[in-house]
Amino acid sequence: MNEIVPRLRSAIPIAVCLIGCEDVEELVQDATAMAARLLHNVEAAGKRVTPGNIAYYTIQHMKSGRRSTGSSVVDVLQSGTQLNGHTQIVSLEQLVPTQEDTNETFTLGDVLSNDQEDPSTVASRNLDWSAFCATQPERNKAILNASARGGSLTPVADRYRVSRSTIEHNKRRLAREVKEFMGEDILQEAVRPPAWKHNLTANRERTAWKKTK
Repeated sequence: MNEIVPRLRSAIPIAVCLIGCEDVEELVQDATAMAARLLHNVEAAGKRVTPGNIAYYTIQHMKSGRRSTGSSVVDVLQSGTQLNGHTQIVSLEQLVPTQEDTNETFTLGDVLSNDQEDPSTVASRNLDWSAFCATQPERNKAILNASARGGSLTPVADRYRVSRSTIEHNKRRLAREVKEFMGEDILQEAVRPPAWKHNLTANRERTAWKKTK
């Protein structure tokens, strides 16, 4: 901390390129962790090095895109991959060009975004739905499938030779069972906007508020 870190702190702002959202302080912390690992390795091997040696090789590693978290050159988010020009990280708040005769402005997030749920959320709900359906008899499954398609329940009543009122009674009971199984807020969760979109909206509103001050 007394001999290596000061060398890193003075050299990194000049010698190391910032990649993406990195800042100098972050790189100094990353380089400190890397230097500590290098120092531990050489001491464990019984070798003697100077603080200048450790600082020099740490800076070289940082310049080549290596970080304490990894040195991959194929991971799209790694610094080495971006330094090689294979990937480029772009902010979702970046403006995209539009036709000149319009006054509308769009960000990259507006162009790429949609209101569909996160695939992981959909997958987990499908698993819950499959587990719930597995506990139901065939008639109830037919009611659920017909309701999901928006179809009439009369063919279901005819197939199982029961009255339409019996089917309606089953449908109401199934609605209660679905809520008990998946939670009372399942309907709100199904129509709630994707969580990742909240951050974009909040950042945009915060920026607009600052501009009005």
